[in-house]
Amino acid sequence: MNKWINLILYQSVWLLAVAGAARGWWWAGPIAVAIFAALQLAVSTSRRSDVVLICIAAAAGFVIDSLFARSGALSYASPVPWVSLAPVWIVALWVNFALTLNHSLSYLKSNFVLAAALGGIGAPLAYWAAFKGWNAISFGESPIGTLIVLAFVWAVVTPILCLAANRLRKYDGALPALAGAVS
Repeated sequence: MNKWINLILYQSVWLLAVAGAARGWWWAGPIAVAIFAALQLAVSTSRRSDVVLICIAAAAGFVIDSLFARSGALSYASPVPWVSLAPVWIVALWVNFALTLNHSLSYLKSNFVLAAALGGIGAPLAYWAAFKGWNAISFGESPIGTLIVLAFVWAVVTPILCLAANRLRKYDGALPALAGAVS
């Protein structure tokens, strides 16, 4: 899949997940990311590492966003399956992000400082946009404090996910891709 198409699909899934959650459609994000994943994996030359990276990101996202939910720092619209845990639509967004690391954001795998900067700036902005633009999340008593913690967490997690993507690529070998596909 072309890197630009990967990036456009990533952004589209983010928008569908956040807008859907804000409207009570908790299922919109998981369905959108499932379609994106099916399309990306069908043409990917890094299928195995993409699948393992998806699992790692989903687990990390579930734990991290559940901690934010349980602490009261964040609350999520459409909190399915439980209010005190990360909702499925936010975990779908972690999967969505993982689908870019071997593709449109692959350049981050060779520059961990840039990965940390992108994670530390981009993620808090995305959470803020989900709050301000869509009311898909809300902040607890200290929005600034939560944004700072989000920045720190993502500045650490993004390079770790990039490192995992690097390490996992060696397990892909020479997998055949569909004709004309570029990962």
